[in-house]
Amino acid sequence: MIASLTGKFIVKTPAFVHMDVHGVGYEVQISLNTYSKVVDLKEGTLFTHLQIKEDSHTLFGFSELPEKELFIQLLSVNGVGASTARIMLSSMQPAELKSAIASGNTGALEKIKGIGRKSAERIILELREKMVKSGVESTSSGFKYNTLDNDALNALMALGIQKTAAENALKKVKHSSPEDNNLESIIKKSLQLI
Repeated sequence: MIASLTGKFIVKTPAFVHMDVHGVGYEVQISLNTYSKVVDLKEGTLFTHLQIKEDSHTLFGFSELPEKELFIQLLSVNGVGASTARIMLSSMQPAELKSAIASGNTGALEKIKGIGRKSAERIILELREKMVKSGVESTSSGFKYNTLDNDALNALMALGIQKTAAENALKKVKHSSPEDNNLESIIKKSLQLI
């Protein structure tokens, strides 16, 4: 597996770059996000992912490791191929995309070319927990997810409380008792506020 390339950018387009690495030229598929970071550079490093298929070997490059990791996570979703993942990363900044997935914002994902309602729902279903565990902040509610908060939120939702109401109650509990790290206590305090 080729994990990264460091060399000179010979050709740069919004879709791919050619890199000269010690006399060997590599064609690397990139997102618009990566293009905006390398467009003014003569040389640099790209974190890469090599996709091997029966009829091709395609190298994808990313200016930052989090973008590469998100690309690989998107590929793990049934029905999302490399082209779709690259379009998604070209349409939104990685942090925005993670936030949309973490907050369950299907509308934001549906604005991306090639992503319909079912695809957006599948992506959220399969990746939301991973985004939440990585500490992504939800832009729709401003609620910062961590494992304790996520467990409390899931417990409240399992009790039939709407997500927005649960998030608001959890925010109030965090504000009034920031030192409380007991899941049961947080849930009980939140229920009293709903």
